Amino acid sequence: MMSKTALVTGAASGLGYELAFLLIKDDYNLVLVDIDAPKLKEVKQFFNKTYKNTVTILVKDLSQPDVAQEIYNEVKQLPVIDVLVNNAGFGLFGTFANTDWKRESEMLHLHVLTTTHLTKLILPAMISRESGKILNISSLAAFQPGPMMSMYYASKSYILSFSEAIANELKGTGVTVTALCPGPTKTLFQQTVSSNCSENKISFNMACPTDVAQYGYNAMKRGKTVAIPGVFNKFLSTIPRFVTRNMATRIVRNIQEKNRA
Repeated sequence: MMSKTALVTGAASGLGYELAFLLIKDDYNLVLVDIDAPKLKEVKQFFNKTYKNTVTILVKDLSQPDVAQEIYNEVKQLPVIDVLVNNAGFGLFGTFANTDWKRESEMLHLHVLTTTHLTKLILPAMISRESGKILNISSLAAFQPGPMMSMYYASKSYILSFSEAIANELKGTGVTVTALCPGPTKTLFQQTVSSNCSENKISFNMACPTDVAQYGYNAMKRGKTVAIPGVFNKFLSTIPRFVTRNMATRIVRNIQEKNRA
């Protein structure tokens, strides 16, 4: 049987690592991409001790222009990519007028441009083979505007909308696209959001990354388009349908200020 290959971005820790672990347990060869070279090497060494699958690591800053093309140029020499996981991401807390544009620009490049471009480069071969799966990590934040994290919420909304649209376009091709929309998850993400608060102060709904990854992985294997882990998160995603957008926006701002300030 021909070996399968999966490409995972942001694979050195958190959900990316957990998803890579699930993939290698399912006998996939891995291409792992992250900016954190030491952690990426640790992950490779750990996998190599237990599994015979090929693990290729690429140290890349996914927030930079044209990085998707760089990745594609390297992986096109490898066997076909059967699964693409666009996981890498980070958040930024603060009012839009006061946040750092360089950091916001990097976020947009990562969440929007790199995710979209890498998908565009890898997707045609999947369509030609009539086989392939794409998992894009969005967020519960995608379902409403997010004051105090406006760019993050907006970029995650883009990922959700983009994923749903191309999932529809791909019906009948043998290729599926899944948007995983987790709520707060215990990963290093929390430390990058705000210098004032390294983790959520409201933590009752904090999920385990292993559980979130397993939920998203199962949804991807089934070809489910939108995957929201947790009953409470599913409920939260529906709130904008039942209240005005103005009220939903005020609720989110209140939560963000209590969480991060």
